[in-house]
Amino acid sequence: MRRYHPALVLLHWLLAIMIVAGLIMGTNVLSATPNDVPEKLFYLKMHMSMGIIIFILMTVRLGIRFFTAKPPAADIGNRLFNKLGIATHYLFYLVVILMGASGFATANMAGLPEVVFGNSGAPLVSTFDDFLPRIAHGVLSQLLLILIIGHVLAFLYHQYVRKDSLFSRMWFGRRTSTSSEVQS
Repeated sequence: MRRYHPALVLLHWLLAIMIVAGLIMGTNVLSATPNDVPEKLFYLKMHMSMGIIIFILMTVRLGIRFFTAKPPAADIGNRLFNKLGIATHYLFYLVVILMGASGFATANMAGLPEVVFGNSGAPLVSTFDDFLPRIAHGVLSQLLLILIIGHVLAFLYHQYVRKDSLFSRMWFGRRTSTSSEVQS
């Protein structure tokens, strides 16, 4: 088997786009907008909606990963780096799911579901920084950013230094090798 299941591929790229957008929204838009600015509710609605979707899709992707056949783990000839690569992928799942959980907890502690989605008209709390889950959300976002940078660097290493076509495993196409490919 040369490629991951098409559902895993689709979810990988969809989640990649959504996670990067969510990180940009959280760090560049939400944190820069005071809670007393009316547009903050719109930004929160977008961020929270995207966070809920990311949480659900990442959980679905993890389930699909457990129940579908996968290509063998990448081997770069170094046992430590091979294990680190596998562990890092599972760490992605853990961090994204924990980000979703910390976002849910922050939202609930701040009464955001009623304010943002229920149009209660109640004002936002003056700051979210007093909530422990919000602090965890921020730390996890930094860890996720480090993981993404590492993931991109590993891709570049595989693609341009090793030239092992590892990228093709996370793209669409035939999942099994043909007999002529196996012989060569």
